[in-house]
Amino acid sequence: MQSETTHKKTGKNGGRILRVLTYMLLAFWGLVVLFPFYWMVLTSIKSYGAYNSEYVPKLYTLSPTLQNYADAFTAVPLARYFANTVFFTAATTALMLAVTVLAAYAFARLNFRGKNFLFVLFLSLMMIPNELVVITNYVTITNLDLRNTFSGLILPSVTSVFYIYLLKENFEQVPDQLYYAAKVDGTSDLKYLIKVMLPLCRPTIVTITILKAIECWNSYVWPRLATDDPQYYLVSNGIQSIRENGFGRENIPAMMAAVVVISLPLIVLFLFFRKMIMAGVSRGGTKG
Repeated sequence: MQSETTHKKTGKNGGRILRVLTYMLLAFWGLVVLFPFYWMVLTSIKSYGAYNSEYVPKLYTLSPTLQNYADAFTAVPLARYFANTVFFTAATTALMLAVTVLAAYAFARLNFRGKNFLFVLFLSLMMIPNELVVITNYVTITNLDLRNTFSGLILPSVTSVFYIYLLKENFEQVPDQLYYAAKVDGTSDLKYLIKVMLPLCRPTIVTITILKAIECWNSYVWPRLATDDPQYYLVSNGIQSIRENGFGRENIPAMMAAVVVISLPLIVLFLFFRKMIMAGVSRGGTKG
């Protein structure tokens, strides 16, 4: 009896130690992940002279300043680049969402000849390297005279094979009985999609929307290829312009200030919708 009690205490102590070690590891990893953000904000509030006088970088500053943020907006028209990025992100995400929802619904609920073969062929597009797609898109928009236009920036990004697959799997989790009952009542496929499928699959749709918005906001390679006109520059182009206009290695604090301004909307967006993102990903990956 005594040995059994001792064994239980040992088991509880072992479980407690394991939890403590787990939390310590997670806390350490959290610090590792968050440190670059802390360093970015810290550098953005250091004065130019203080930053360059630090032979050994300091983890604090005794004289914070916001002058770097003013410098970031005066070095280049960062406000216009910011507005261009908002328009590009909103338009691309809206078009992508319309294409993804309709394609996923067709593959999940409609019956037509060659559907399975077409879907497998569609998935095989994920095996094509992105570099080849970028080259093909660049040649296409150049031949269509769409360089240095918002159409050329937006159109190559309005579809995603992965998002269509994710939403299709989510649509297929909705019971077929709901669809058959709706058809008996004379409900059209479009009305069933809007009234039934979209509300039931809202977490996944919100997840796709946010992930696409983040992807558009962070896009760098395609905007650099699709336009060389400052009128259509995005914030990614703005960062490069700051370097080219003399703020690069000489004034890192101003550059970090621009990065903070650009990153803030995405951080707020993720924090606000983080629960829906996690729910959408977990639900989209579970079938049955």
